[in-house]
Amino acid sequence: MTSVGFYHLTRTSMEQALPSLLIRTRQQKQKGIVLCKDDEQLKKLTEILWNIINPIWLPHGCHAKDYRDEYPEWQPIWLTTFEENPNQAAYLFVVHGQSVNDISQFERVFDLFDGKEEQFVLAARERWRKLKKAGHDLTYWKQTEKGWEKG
Repeated sequence: MTSVGFYHLTRTSMEQALPSLLIRTRQQKQKGIVLCKDDEQLKKLTEILWNIINPIWLPHGCHAKDYRDEYPEWQPIWLTTFEENPNQAAYLFVVHGQSVNDISQFERVFDLFDGKEEQFVLAARERWRKLKKAGHDLTYWKQTEKGWEKG
């Protein structure tokens, strides 16, 4: 079964938290898919990722409504609004609470949700229940002053 980590954002935005998780992904020599809610979020994230240079650069490609990078299979990080895995990534990052139909192709899923909005917390709890019932290995992470703390 897939390992699913729920990342409860209480101190930073998703746009601030995601790059550090992607940096760790690259340091582990893994590929990642970032599932965005819409093209606007995808374009915002791609701009953010292109500007990350420290401690490492985060090369990536994307699939937006009117734009698709060539050779997605070469991309270590792929941003999309579709359920797809063209770069054969082991990690999936869900950044706005979308339900994903099939996570079995991924080793690990990162479900980042905004802890400041009750609706997102409730939706995350519902996703937790569904994934637990399906038999996935679940963990909960919450932001603290020191960083991510396993709950």
